[in-house]
Amino acid sequence: MSPEHAARLAALAHGRRAAALGTLHAGAPFVSMVPYALLPDGGAFVVHVSRLAGHTKDMLADPRVSLLVMQAEGEGVDAQALARLTVQGEARELAKGSGEEGECRAAYLARFPEAEPLTAFGDFSFFAIRPVQARFVAGFAQAMSLAGESLSRILAARG
Repeated sequence: MSPEHAARLAALAHGRRAAALGTLHAGAPFVSMVPYALLPDGGAFVVHVSRLAGHTKDMLADPRVSLLVMQAEGEGVDAQALARLTVQGEARELAKGSGEEGECRAAYLARFPEAEPLTAFGDFSFFAIRPVQARFVAGFAQAMSLAGESLSRILAARG
C-alpha cells in the first residue's frame, strides 16, 4: 500500500464516527449502526453497546463481525468513487473493571464524552473488535486488501 493510500485509509477511519456493523443473526446477515472509537495502538475498534440490542446478542453468540466505514456522500461525487474500509474482525466483550476495559472506555469517552452516563447502565458493555483482515477501496479501481496487523499499524501511525 502506498503512503498516500495509507494516509487516506487512516484519515477515513479516524475521521468517521459511526460504522455499519455486520453480525450473524440466527445464521443470517444483520447490519446495524454503531458509533466507534479506535485504540491508540490501532489494535481494535471499540463499541459500547446494550445487551438489549440484537447486534450485542449476535456478537456474544458468534464473535465474527464486519465493520464498514465509508466516506460521506457528497453532491457530485460518484457513489463508486467513495472511499470505504471493510474490516473483518472478532468482537470480544470486555470484563467490567479490567485494565483492557479501562483502556477501551478511555478511548471511547475521549471521542464520545456525551456517552459517559451510559457507562453506568448495567446492560451496556464495551466490546473490542480486533481486525483480522481488511479491504480498503480508495476510490474507483483502487482496491487493496491487508492483514489485520497491517491495518493496526496504519491506524496507530495516524493516531
